[in-house]
Amino acid sequence: MGPQSLYQEISDELKVTDEVQSSKMFGMPCLKIRGKAFAGFYQEHMIFKLRGNPLTETLALEGAKLFDPMGGRPMKEWVQLSYGHAGNWLDLAKQALVLQRELNG
Repeated sequence: MGPQSLYQEISDELKVTDEVQSSKMFGMPCLKIRGKAFAGFYQEHMIFKLRGNPLTETLALEGAKLFDPMGGRPMKEWVQLSYGHAGNWLDLAKQALVLQRELNG
């Protein structure tokens, strides 16, 4: 399974089990809850909105970096993770969903 197929599988799983919707952000596919994005797919990487320990731990993974879609202004709560860490994608998407749910109240 390739990166885009895995993203779609994760998207389908989260949409079935929650009030998650597919959408677009910066022209890329993303997942939203109550209109707020929490994960997305960008150039064969998944991105996740995280805070605290989950963000720190994810950024410590080899090749992980802050998401910088425009070049020069990384988004401080968004981490970009390559397909080499695909085994983490579903768990991180679920963590990002929980965070966004908490932020939305």
